[in-house]
Amino acid sequence: MTPHPTETTAHGTTTLARRHLSTTALVFMIIAASAPLTVLAGGVPTSFAVSGLLGVPLGYLALGVVIMVFAVGYGAMSGHVQNAGAFYAYITEGLGNRQGIAAAILALVSYNMMQVGLYGLFGFSLAALVTTFTGVSVPWWAAGLVGWAVVAALGVNSVDLSAKVLGVLVALEFLVVTVVSVLALVKAPEGVSTETVDPGHFFTGGVGVLLAFGIAAFMGFESGAIYSEETRNPRRTVARATYTAVGIIAVFYAFSAWALSVGIGPSAIVDAARESGPDLVFVWLAEQSPLLAHVANVLFITSLLAALVAFHNGAARYFFALGRTGVIPRSLGVASPRTGAPVAGSLAQSAVGLLVIVAFAIAGANSDLGPMFPVLTLFTWLTNAAAFGLVFLLAVTSVAVVVWFARDHHGHGVGTRFVAPVLAALALLVVAVLILLNFDLMIGADGPSPLVVVMPGIIIGSGLVGLVWGEILRRRRPDVYAAMDQVDQIPESQEIPIVAPRA
Repeated sequence: MTPHPTETTAHGTTTLARRHLSTTALVFMIIAASAPLTVLAGGVPTSFAVSGLLGVPLGYLALGVVIMVFAVGYGAMSGHVQNAGAFYAYITEGLGNRQGIAAAILALVSYNMMQVGLYGLFGFSLAALVTTFTGVSVPWWAAGLVGWAVVAALGVNSVDLSAKVLGVLVALEFLVVTVVSVLALVKAPEGVSTETVDPGHFFTGGVGVLLAFGIAAFMGFESGAIYSEETRNPRRTVARATYTAVGIIAVFYAFSAWALSVGIGPSAIVDAARESGPDLVFVWLAEQSPLLAHVANVLFITSLLAALVAFHNGAARYFFALGRTGVIPRSLGVASPRTGAPVAGSLAQSAVGLLVIVAFAIAGANSDLGPMFPVLTLFTWLTNAAAFGLVFLLAVTSVAVVVWFARDHHGHGVGTRFVAPVLAALALLVVAVLILLNFDLMIGADGPSPLVVVMPGIIIGSGLVGLVWGEILRRRRPDVYAAMDQVDQIPESQEIPIVAPRA
């Protein structure tokens, strides 16, 4: 017998904690996944270095506009469909069960790759910090396991605890990025210049590289819908939180990127970024204030920890949503009756993280890449492949939004239900193609590399596996396949209409 979405089983409940998260808490959880300090320290210098363009700040604004357009239809549908497996639920509702299963497997793989890949950068950064402060050499994988333990502990506890921890960490990130930006504008060796926000530096050859690199800074913005079952007001909270978070991070990224270019000098920013890479911010800060550089280093690591927690929560809820409907073993669709956390899904995600950390620790034991091994392999390979997967899913979700609203307008206007999602789908498909075309640059390949095919191939392959698995379920387990029609956790009869029905 298929458990009802709100049934309590012998091992726990199939319902997540209800009505815990406010709009503010959800905004912090979305921003945590985007990791503002990580973007400033890693993403901004990398974009300047690889693209060779000064238009990086405008790149973040342009991508912010694309994401905001996507959020119009996405947010509208989130008010009608609540499910912890957001992409899975929306694509199932819009395009059908088989396509929904394909999206679910692709999303599950992408979220796990993004989360686990971050352990490479986290472990390297924490190990380097320990060595700097104590002189003791710590292997990256040992440092990574410290982060893994913290994330695993938070994952099996109430989402309220994660929200509080992330709220503090994100507030500290904003504080240090603001301080760095103000200091940069004060120092300004070439004066407070608007050179890097001149449209001429954006609308030029190479802008595709800029967009391909920049989109990674926004990954995680879509995670608001993952918590839709746990929000206080699922009818409105997800849409409000998504708009707010995207608006904040787009403007904040653009401002901090511009400020950094002013602090170093527009004429020097590209060369400096190529010379120092992700260390650029810390090298520059050390010249201004060694103490502030140390503080920024510590908060950089907590920024990564916040992103790890955010993506862990997303992956855990995908395990939960798929387990609850029987697409994957039902044992994964169990939540704690006490905390409402998706305990089984959280433990599964932690197990994946542990296995990958151990595998890369063994593989890197005799690598000639030295201390940079986890950054150049685990972090770079997995997170860039995951970014492609998530952007592709965003595009498909936009198509699903159009199809779903075509059946029933639910009181929404043509701009919300058709124009915005169609424009978003086209723009996001372009970005996905740009990622594929520039994947060799994104993983730092010096020449032709099989990884250019292998890593995106894993993402595409997972979707194809999902399609096959969906067909197998349709033929061999029709009860499970049919039960996916109830993926929406808010029945239509309980929906609040957008507009009052005509008399």
